[in-house]
Amino acid sequence: MVLKPEDLTEEEMLAAEARFPELAAKAGRKAYERALAEMGSVVVASGDWLVRRFADGSETLIKRLPPDLKVKRGVALTRNASSFLHQSRG
Repeated sequence: MVLKPEDLTEEEMLAAEARFPELAAKAGRKAYERALAEMGSVVVASGDWLVRRFADGSETLIKRLPPDLKVKRGVALTRNASSFLHQSRG
């Protein structure tokens, strides 16, 4: 049975919404594990590196990632054709 939002009390809705981060993390982990099992490797960010992880536990460094870009709240980032990030107020 699928409940519609209008079938829930405010308290039940808040309790359901509070579970979103947990459920999203669980789904992401499951997708990672399934991809690793089916494809034999996955590409992930690990620290400052883009890494290919293999099912046997070994890793290959692909490339160093650029440093994190600190962004002020309310600023929108866009990419142009030359891959530079531009900040604009949004």
